[in-house]
Amino acid sequence: MSFLLQSALLDPVITTGLDNRELGQLVAQGRSSRLLATLMLELEKAGVFSQLPDSARRHFNSTLMLHEKQLRDLTYDVSHLRKAFDSIDERLVLLKGAAYLQAGLAVGRGRLISDIDIIVPSAGVERAENALKAFGWENSQLDPYNERYYRQWMHEIPPLVKPRRGTTLDLHHTILPPTAKAQVNAELLFEDLIEIEPGIYTLSWKDMVIHSATHLFHEGEFHHGLRDLWDLDRMLRDFPNQDPSFWQELVARARQLDLSGPLFHGLNYARQVFNTPIPEDVQARASSSARRLRKPLMDFLFLRAFRPDQPECRLAFTDPALTALYVRSHYLRMPLHLLLPHLVRKAWMSRFGDDAASDEDSATEDAARH
Repeated sequence: MSFLLQSALLDPVITTGLDNRELGQLVAQGRSSRLLATLMLELEKAGVFSQLPDSARRHFNSTLMLHEKQLRDLTYDVSHLRKAFDSIDERLVLLKGAAYLQAGLAVGRGRLISDIDIIVPSAGVERAENALKAFGWENSQLDPYNERYYRQWMHEIPPLVKPRRGTTLDLHHTILPPTAKAQVNAELLFEDLIEIEPGIYTLSWKDMVIHSATHLFHEGEFHHGLRDLWDLDRMLRDFPNQDPSFWQELVARARQLDLSGPLFHGLNYARQVFNTPIPEDVQARASSSARRLRKPLMDFLFLRAFRPDQPECRLAFTDPALTALYVRSHYLRMPLHLLLPHLVRKAWMSRFGDDAASDEDSATEDAARH
């Protein structure tokens, strides 16, 4: 069952037949999905944006202004990040939205970002963090438990912030927590980088797709899930035109990284939601008997998650589906003997505060070590 935003992204011309109420719904769906600026550019590309009433165009224009400001801010921040990395003779590798925008990729058209994501080899994390601090980045304020949780179990260090600019930076050393079921050899990512400017890199196109799918399908919250699925659609349409070997090598690369599961889901739902043209043989190679067996259940869950968080878009059982996906995401990140103490600890902290939970620290850490 389609919804307005999905229909408008796939066929922008339909917006010319919408009444004011429907246009209001479309704007609300685009804003909640962080796809409003993207939709505007699709409308302009189709030559229909000027046909919308002024009341609707004002909403689109304000979001496009935000996108353009973020693009300028990113250019400035990346130039200073490069200086920090040049000081330690390390490559600056951008991830996700920052990579799409800085590289000028089609997937970056109208893309909004909330932070800058970068990745360094695990051996260089401390050196990179110290260099960033020397250039004005500061650790965010976390309680001791969450600080330890990031350092010990996560695929990134605690977020860094630039106080005067309000920019947040996520410094990754791999793309999934070390405790995740998938065992990613992150060193492979650095063997096939693309230099987009002197000293500034992105992942390869194949790795960009695989990372995007991995981030999306290990996510526990789907406020921007539709936006991230749109990212996949744009890349899967664009990259094969740039790289003749893209489809031939994509699945093999995902298997090499132990990430064929999220790639399968990415291909499957991009095709279901956005009619992304996926070669049948590629979809078949990404599949497996277990994935085919689970597909009806996964469809029930994810096709509810990939909808704007608006009343007219919600299907029956959306809340239980989102809860199930939240639990699934935690299960994929950590084995039960680590996950259960962590969730109990977080629930205790949420209810009683840090002081009441402090006596649980030792028990939680002991459980995590076994």
